[in-house]
Amino acid sequence: MYVYMGHMPFTDTKPYEDWFWKKNKIELLQDRVIEIATEKKQLILENTPALAYDNLIIATGSKPSFYDWPGQDLPGVQGLYSKQDLDLLEIQAPNAKICKRAVVVGGGLIGVELAEMLHSRHIAVTFLVRENEFWDGVLPTKNAALIGKHILSHGIDLRTNTSLKEIHKGPDGRVAAITTEQGENIICDLVGISTGVQPNIDFLKNSGIRTDKGILVNRYLETNMAQVYAIGDCAQQQEPTGLRRPIEAVWYTGRMMGEVVAQSICSQKTPYKPGHWFNSAKFFDIEYQTYGWVHSERRKPEYEAHFNWQHPNENIALTIAYDQETETLLGLNSFGMRTRHKLIDRWLTEGRDISYVLAHWADALFDPEFSTSYQSDILKIFNSSLNRSVQKQKKSWSRIFNSLTNKQ
Repeated sequence: MYVYMGHMPFTDTKPYEDWFWKKNKIELLQDRVIEIATEKKQLILENTPALAYDNLIIATGSKPSFYDWPGQDLPGVQGLYSKQDLDLLEIQAPNAKICKRAVVVGGGLIGVELAEMLHSRHIAVTFLVRENEFWDGVLPTKNAALIGKHILSHGIDLRTNTSLKEIHKGPDGRVAAITTEQGENIICDLVGISTGVQPNIDFLKNSGIRTDKGILVNRYLETNMAQVYAIGDCAQQQEPTGLRRPIEAVWYTGRMMGEVVAQSICSQKTPYKPGHWFNSAKFFDIEYQTYGWVHSERRKPEYEAHFNWQHPNENIALTIAYDQETETLLGLNSFGMRTRHKLIDRWLTEGRDISYVLAHWADALFDPEFSTSYQSDILKIFNSSLNRSVQKQKKSWSRIFNSLTNKQ
């Protein structure tokens, strides 16, 4: 997104300089694998002779998920995942003269990023989200509502409880409009699909490598074929760690998996232990970080309670998930505050309770010398909610006691 928005050139997004591969004796071959012949330990390539391997690491990532909408193959319909998608977007939506209005289908991180990208070039954006609030299948309702209002404040036409039904072709053969399931027609020049991603594994159909939604791997990231591994978005854990999902389309888990497999193929067989869940993103100018598990109301287990604090005037908020019985920290979401990953990760490992976390919240901020911690405000709200809870419990016990006394 930062390349399209002009914040940085594509060269600066590369993890290594172009000379890195040759200097480190890594042969970089640009071709497409059309088949893996595991019995011969060979890769069948599109334009190059077959390539033999001793160890094979499959890291083919994801591709955008499309759901068989009529018209989804029209020019002007695309996802946003790869460099090729970025190049296509530059052609299809270079400015507001060529692309007057775009429709983005599906919430989540890719959707809001695509909306911001197009908005940065003054292209009008209608954003279709099928949930009641933006991303409320992941975020607690108060957090989702905060982000939804922020998206609207930037001039994005956010439509909740709205989903795509059909994409229509214009006289030039390109996208001209869409129809929603709610019966509305919206004229547009681009349809951005951001309804999630799926593992890029179609080329494995005749390889003998076991797949489900992704490539099935064990705790060592091994497939069912000897010396064949899978890492990153395309790998599906058969034994997920804790509450983690079997497939995690997150960049840092791919990096960690690469480190694990590197150990294993160098004769130090190592299991994959990803630790506590973590992710970060930006919703326009609101920075978001999440640690551990903070479930939405729809998916929240019975033992999980939430403490919510939100600044009355600014887009700054904190949601802490904790065990109702033990008050142990389960996870937290922070908005508009930069937090220290290592410290919060340690709190989760040490099993700190919510009172400890809030008492030390200022320590968790990344840049306290430049910003307010709001710790006193947060503690005041927490203590008042705690007092209300205690008073409520006292009244409940009083009613039970009076009832038993009257019966006697």
